Amino acid sequence: MLNINGIAHIALSVKDISESKIFYNQLLPFLGLNKVHEGEKSIYHVGSRTGIMIQEIDHESKSSTFNQNNIGLHHFCFRARNKADIDLIHNKLIDMKTKIIRGPINGNWAPGYYYILFEDPDGIRLEVNYVPGEGVLDKNKKFNANKDYL
Repeated sequence: MLNINGIAHIALSVKDISESKIFYNQLLPFLGLNKVHEGEKSIYHVGSRTGIMIQEIDHESKSSTFNQNNIGLHHFCFRARNKADIDLIHNKLIDMKTKIIRGPINGNWAPGYYYILFEDPDGIRLEVNYVPGEGVLDKNKKFNANKDYL
């Protein structure tokens, strides 16, 4: 059995790299990631054992707008180190004039789950959450599928 060491990176394809650079070059350093590459069509940030690549789509190929209910990415979530971090990112997102879907609020998925859900300029959903202790890995806690996410 392989025991992986987390997700090395996530690569997102965006419509307008110029607009996305403004968003992600503010958000990702605020989350503790350092920009290690910025090119004409992409940027890459790394930190906290996480890498986020943002790259512009090939405009010659057929494309549509992002919809989290299509096949593919639904959303991805950064894990905060403490509950107060969720309130800090909330303030940062307001300063950035980011579309906030919900939060900061408590979630039902695990005891103490606290999160904020928001969208990037293309409507790709991102979350930052905090779960105390070992979360659902705690033998005395149970994962709540929240009616199977419906």
